[in-house]
Amino acid sequence: FKSSLCLQGFVEMDRPLQGGQSSRRCCAYSTLKSWLPILSWLPKYKVRYLQMDLLAGLTVGLTTVPQALAYAEVAGLPVQYGLYSAFMGGFIYTLLGTSKDVTLGPTAIMSLLCFSVVGGQPHRAVLLSLLCGVIQAGMALLRLGFLLDFISYPVIKGFTCAAAVTIGFFNRIENILGIRDVPHQFFLEVYYTFHKIPEARVGDVVLGLVCLALLIALMFIKSHPGSDHGSSVYSRFARKLVWAVATMRNALVVVAATLVAFSWDAFGHHVFTITGHTTQGLPPFSPPPTSDTTSNGTVVSFREIVEDFGGGLAVIPLMGLLESIAIAKAFASQNSYRIDANQELLAIGVTNIMGSFVSAYPVTGSFGRTAVNSQTGVCTPAGGIVTSAGVIVLLSLAFLMPAFYYIPKASLAAVIICAVAPMVDYRVVMKMWKIRRLDLLPFGVTFLLSFWEVQYGIISGVAVSGALLLYAMARPKMKVSDHGVLVIELSSGLSFPAVEHLSHIIHTQALQTCPPRSVVLDCHHVSIIDYTVISELTDLLRQFKLRKVKLMFSGLQPAVLKVLLAADLQGFRYTDSVEEALQTESASLFGD
Repeated sequence: FKSSLCLQGFVEMDRPLQGGQSSRRCCAYSTLKSWLPILSWLPKYKVRYLQMDLLAGLTVGLTTVPQALAYAEVAGLPVQYGLYSAFMGGFIYTLLGTSKDVTLGPTAIMSLLCFSVVGGQPHRAVLLSLLCGVIQAGMALLRLGFLLDFISYPVIKGFTCAAAVTIGFFNRIENILGIRDVPHQFFLEVYYTFHKIPEARVGDVVLGLVCLALLIALMFIKSHPGSDHGSSVYSRFARKLVWAVATMRNALVVVAATLVAFSWDAFGHHVFTITGHTTQGLPPFSPPPTSDTTSNGTVVSFREIVEDFGGGLAVIPLMGLLESIAIAKAFASQNSYRIDANQELLAIGVTNIMGSFVSAYPVTGSFGRTAVNSQTGVCTPAGGIVTSAGVIVLLSLAFLMPAFYYIPKASLAAVIICAVAPMVDYRVVMKMWKIRRLDLLPFGVTFLLSFWEVQYGIISGVAVSGALLLYAMARPKMKVSDHGVLVIELSSGLSFPAVEHLSHIIHTQALQTCPPRSVVLDCHHVSIIDYTVISELTDLLRQFKLRKVKLMFSGLQPAVLKVLLAADLQGFRYTDSVEEALQTESASLFGD
């Protein structure tokens, strides 16, 4: 139960154990550290770590507030729910997380999934967070993180590309244009967006385009910081200042747009579509509602709500885990430390469970904010207490909510468009075409069906990927060569889906020829064997005996050989190699 946490160069050192009681005590402490990774790095915390964590937390926090407001819009919820969802993750992840860089909170993908399942109903979104957290924490306790391996990369890319199109363009373009009453079903949304262009509000269009231009310019400045040849204190300070401004671009643009909207509104010119009234103050700490009441007074029970969630109750927890763990692994590799995947599952699950008690909707790791956290030099997970999950968001909820009244929706739409635009990765299609064209099938199925229903797209993509995987298992490549006898080399393992294919090849190329031919089956790639294979081999050996030819096995691995010997197959013969079988006198081994 060693902790795998390794932060900024300090590593857990092994110590010799003395005595049985000491061993038990150390073992218990190691187990506790595996469940509470904070015990590994907190005793070694230093003042310089605190300085870097505060700087990173402040920088990411100023990025988080406008993004949280914008992502609540994506989820179809009042904007304060974005902030409700943004502060719990830092506190929980500081205790349970194994990555120094990851920040948990609302993301574009999870917001889109939440909207597709709950349709913008706050009470159901909060209950969904509780159920997702229970599922995720349960998977962690049962060590089921390996299930994420069955979601292939083409499926992930197909989903993210489709989500970027729906989130980053058509779902937000209506706010840029200032049009209303656009359906959220994708194909209807496309039609009505173009149909209502004549109704666009000039103020929203101008402000939205200006915000987009500023965000793109600041993104370009950050990615192209210029030459580092200047060595003066002034030039170094200027570069750091420009980098800080570019990093906090979302907050700066939203604040500037809010001031513009407030100024126009103060003079009686209502030219912008603004966010409007938001609930001020911290959310009450209370259990999430387990029932709902419709507009006509009908009470919807917990069971009916869960049934309405449908497949989303499986898709959202898995996608949340997949997104967060992929981010954690990427930054762990980049910064030379390791994470514990199952511990990450537990951290996300507990965050969603506790978040549901403060009116949060499902959250996961954020790639953009994690990148900012890492680049700013965060040293430990303690940065999350200051950052998006902590002090800044809480202060915003407590004191700044009245100011959010004047935030233009066009500015939030611009933030979302710039945040999700990099998800449309057209280059991945060309890479799949060059490497393995068959991967375009699950990618295309996921991409296209995600425009209909996101969960259907993901489930269908996983099903297609699974079908391709099973087909590869059922039709393994076999190299057949003629050395006087047929030598069949299995290029991969042999399991029950493949046994019928192997039997067909042996029958058509050896047993049904005239005269029948003997076969050497090269099994040096076979590492596992099951009962179905044993049953089919029994039948094949009987068929070979009836035709007075031989079936010889070669290159058997010890585990496979042990199983075959235990099966007590009649006529079973084996050699260490194909060459040994071929060098044996054909009259004694392969004679009529």
